[in-house]
Amino acid sequence: MMLPNPSIFSLFLFLLLSSATWAHPKASTLDSFSQCLSDNTEILIPFSKAFITPNNSTFLPTLQSTAQNLRYLTPSVPKPEFIFTPLLDSHVQAAVICAKELGIHLRVRSGGHDYEALSYVSQTETPFIIVDLAKLRSVNIDIEDNSAWVQAGASIGEVYYRIAEKSKTHGYPAGLCTSLGVGGHITGGAYGTMMRKYGLGADNVMDARIVNASGRIHNRESMGEDLFWAIRGGGGASFGVILWWKIKLVPVPSTVTVFSVVKTLEQGATKLLHRYQQVAATELDEDLFIRVIIQPTVIDAKSGNKTIMTIYQAQFLGGVDRLLDVMGTSFPELGLTRKDCTQTSWLKSVMYIAGYPSNTPPKVLLQGKSTFKNYFKAKSDFVKDPIPESALEGIWKRLYEQASPLMIFNPYGGMMSKISESEIPFPHRKGVLFKIQYLTTWQNGTEDEADHMDWIRKLYNYMAPYVTMFPRQAYVNYRDLDLGVNKKSNTSFIEASAWGNRYFKDNFNKLIKIKTKVDPDNFFRHEQSIPPLPLPLRKSSTTAR
Repeated sequence: MMLPNPSIFSLFLFLLLSSATWAHPKASTLDSFSQCLSDNTEILIPFSKAFITPNNSTFLPTLQSTAQNLRYLTPSVPKPEFIFTPLLDSHVQAAVICAKELGIHLRVRSGGHDYEALSYVSQTETPFIIVDLAKLRSVNIDIEDNSAWVQAGASIGEVYYRIAEKSKTHGYPAGLCTSLGVGGHITGGAYGTMMRKYGLGADNVMDARIVNASGRIHNRESMGEDLFWAIRGGGGASFGVILWWKIKLVPVPSTVTVFSVVKTLEQGATKLLHRYQQVAATELDEDLFIRVIIQPTVIDAKSGNKTIMTIYQAQFLGGVDRLLDVMGTSFPELGLTRKDCTQTSWLKSVMYIAGYPSNTPPKVLLQGKSTFKNYFKAKSDFVKDPIPESALEGIWKRLYEQASPLMIFNPYGGMMSKISESEIPFPHRKGVLFKIQYLTTWQNGTEDEADHMDWIRKLYNYMAPYVTMFPRQAYVNYRDLDLGVNKKSNTSFIEASAWGNRYFKDNFNKLIKIKTKVDPDNFFRHEQSIPPLPLPLRKSSTTAR
């Protein structure tokens, strides 16, 4: 801890009192917190620029800036007392020290993609504040070392751009959505189009810097291997605040091929999707990733008649000639032709999968802006045996009931089957054919919410016989509060098992033990954070390192 600097503290008070834009939602909380910060870090900026309060004109734009799910931006949803936007690692460190010292509940946001908004909304504990890492977004590439140090506030698209800026034959196997914040993305696993070749983003992390519950900054060596294991796939905001990841860059070819092939029910989509399930994970080359996007579409505007559209969207790490050979051998049923394919660079292939038009300049990735903002609810499943055609037809009937539902099948296999379930907390490995994401979106806020929530829950119940069981697995980065939530500051590890076993399987028990060791007081907590063991069950008294 640094001793307060009198001259800096005086400057801080002057700026605090003289700033015309300053507002006091709760003077005691804000004053106490800001004074504590000045005591625990050197103030390198006017804090009127680092604090954003509800009475400030930039409060709502800042709160909404990276938030994806509009369900959590409605007036009735709790808002933070203020948003703190640190510029330095030491500011984050001081924020943790002060929040703990003053008993202030905090949420930490890197990219705002949490499906249930846990990084910027607290529905179990109020008041709360947000530490927004949006200004901590450095990306330092070291091609010779095949690595990069990346700050938590950077988007994964920025990382991709900076890698490609240095090399056309290096990449990183992480998310498909380019506006994901690196800090939270990797804590949940971070899957992407190269997962069948190289595994997850979290499988390719070499080091990290984290602020723990005592306000100390640790790297891999000083935090220890248990904590380093936990933060790579154990879910965000349970063990500390990620400041930096050191990621391992992987080789990519200079030519990458992409394609999208659409098949409707009239074109045999049901039989084709059944065949896809049999080959996508087990028979296709690990250089090839084919996901299937499934949604209803109107085929006759007058009658309103619909069909089901399945879009086979792919990235292949190689040229079109070899791709056609692979498809001709392993999945000829799709009928892929040369004209379906586009050869491009790895970076442009990432943008293609993310949905950018082909003429979009790559520099758009540096903006870190989401291309998806909706009112939505999502759920997830993992599949180990092909879903029969009769069950697929049952899915189609249910998709017809909604205006804009979506299902996505993401293939596993390849490297994902070779990595042990316990290598990192992310357990969905050998035997998984594909992951399903269910999504329903709407535009009228709370007016339509109940109908959509009811629909997706019924679809989820319908799918129960066809997906993993005991536990029915789920992906932690597709956060789903339907699976259960922690109670306010009284987290039961038994109750938390309802969702913890689904996200982490047997790894959940190890995560609880590590949580108990590094954060026994449960300072880092949210609706689905990892709980510590209750005092009577702890073998011995532990303190955070």
